[in-house]
Amino acid sequence: MTQAPATPQATRRQHDREIVALAVPAFGALVAEPLFVMADSAIVGHLGTAQLAGLGVASALLTTAVSVFIFLAYATTAAVARRVGAGDLPAAIRQGMDGIWLALLLGAAVIAVVLPTAPALVELFGASDTAAPYAITYLRISALGIPAMLVVLAATGVLRGLQDTRTPLYVAVAGFIANAALNVGLVYGAGLGIAGSAWGTVIAQCGMAAAYLAVVIRGARRHGASLRPDAAGIRASAQAGVPLLVRTLSLRAVLMIATAVAARLGDADIAAHQIILSLWSLLAFALDAIAIAGQAIIGRYLGADDAKGAREACRRMVEWGIAVGVVLGLLVIASRPLFLPLFTSDTLVKDTALPALLLVALSQPICGVVFVLDGVLMGAGDGPYLAWAMVLTLAVFTPVALLVPLLGGGLTAVWGAMTLMMAVRMVTLWLRTRSGRWVVTGATR
Repeated sequence: MTQAPATPQATRRQHDREIVALAVPAFGALVAEPLFVMADSAIVGHLGTAQLAGLGVASALLTTAVSVFIFLAYATTAAVARRVGAGDLPAAIRQGMDGIWLALLLGAAVIAVVLPTAPALVELFGASDTAAPYAITYLRISALGIPAMLVVLAATGVLRGLQDTRTPLYVAVAGFIANAALNVGLVYGAGLGIAGSAWGTVIAQCGMAAAYLAVVIRGARRHGASLRPDAAGIRASAQAGVPLLVRTLSLRAVLMIATAVAARLGDADIAAHQIILSLWSLLAFALDAIAIAGQAIIGRYLGADDAKGAREACRRMVEWGIAVGVVLGLLVIASRPLFLPLFTSDTLVKDTALPALLLVALSQPICGVVFVLDGVLMGAGDGPYLAWAMVLTLAVFTPVALLVPLLGGGLTAVWGAMTLMMAVRMVTLWLRTRSGRWVVTGATR
């Protein structure tokens, strides 16, 4: 007796369960990451203003260095998920190990660059004479943990590809708790000052990397996958990551240009911009969680040669992205009387931020579509198109943003340019998904 085909309602419910099961833990892990910096800031802040300023400069450098390599998570998720869909778990784990070995190599290269150039990097970021020594100390010690940070990225991608976002959540929470405890103990208990904070973070990151490696190695032994470095596999992982690196650098350039333009508008504008940017980043975590689910789910469907399932999942995730975007926008509008006073009591800053804040709220459904389609195309391994689309978006955004001060526009105009940037991204991503060229099935793209 043949089984009746699933109804559209049953298919939607199945997709909803998959999206929620992957996105909710992913959101928790994403939120836990910035808490590391917040905990360090809270602890170091009591040492003095110069120490906190030094931490701010060093943290900005470290965050930039690590975020550039986010492709280690994205590319690994897509590649592993395809092999999971194809039913080849040994190959999936082997692919993940290639990403982890690449992370170790890149981490070693970053250490080799950062250690001797730390003073120059700190000076480039404009640290004061009093803050610079603390920034150099923190940067040099924390740089030793960069290989562990990159391993965490790659191993997170492995587990996401294996359809597991719960383990990264548990590791992230445990890492945050360990980091906070170590910082307090080393900064104050051992009297190491800002160096103690850096060592605490390094130890916590190494512990997280060890936890991930234990999970991956256990899976490799269970399925008979090799743990040895494979030059061809590492090279393939690097090649898959290059387009995503271009995409990430282009996006970082957009954010840097927006901040630079806001700084030229005056103190109130740059202060308001930083408040709105922090909110925009927080909202991005919620939308990025759906994108992460998209990477894992789409990769699995395509690996299983299920093009129809991939299209249906894509459609349902877009609906989720729009719905979550609408909810987030409404929450921003409703909470604006409470949100702005949390950051400033300056009436001018609040008045400057309010119109731009409303614009951010109204653009959230657009952001929802962008994040979801970005995740879908990453899951499909469509990195070259994502790179091209983001470079095009940067080319459109840059002249518009740079014209804002010349034309007398204020902060609202800057965020108007940011909204235009997201709209361009939405159009380019929607055209690609509509074309169907991203639907390439099989264990490899």
